[in-house]
Amino acid sequence: MVSNNHSSHDPAELGELERGILSIVWRLGKVTAEQVREDLDRPLKDSTVRTVLRRLEEKGYLAHSVEDRTFIYRPAESRQRVAGRAVKRIVDWFCEGSVEALLVGMVDSKVLDRAELRRLAEHIAAAQKNAPHPKKEA
Repeated sequence: MVSNNHSSHDPAELGELERGILSIVWRLGKVTAEQVREDLDRPLKDSTVRTVLRRLEEKGYLAHSVEDRTFIYRPAESRQRVAGRAVKRIVDWFCEGSVEALLVGMVDSKVLDRAELRRLAEHIAAAQKNAPHPKKEA
């Protein structure tokens, strides 16, 4: 089976179980299928957990290595990168590509308050200050 490129998979298409398992892997860092099964809020067969782990790997969210014939899964992408793609989808769908419109909407609906928005602006300014600047054409 051909794996999907992780940047092309839409996080909005992840199911509840996939999101739950992905959260466990992000929290623990490296896990076996058994560790995931034990950490889940609901009883599932081992084969079900293994199938979901394999599908998350095919979609590009997880990677695995083998130790003593046991698959050890780890995140292939950070939580922040996946969240960024999910937010980009929301911006594209509902805000016609405008991040400003999204942030204004988040403030208006009290998802973000002004103090949080100010802290975000400070983080962005600091990141821009530390980012390499493109060379100007002569």
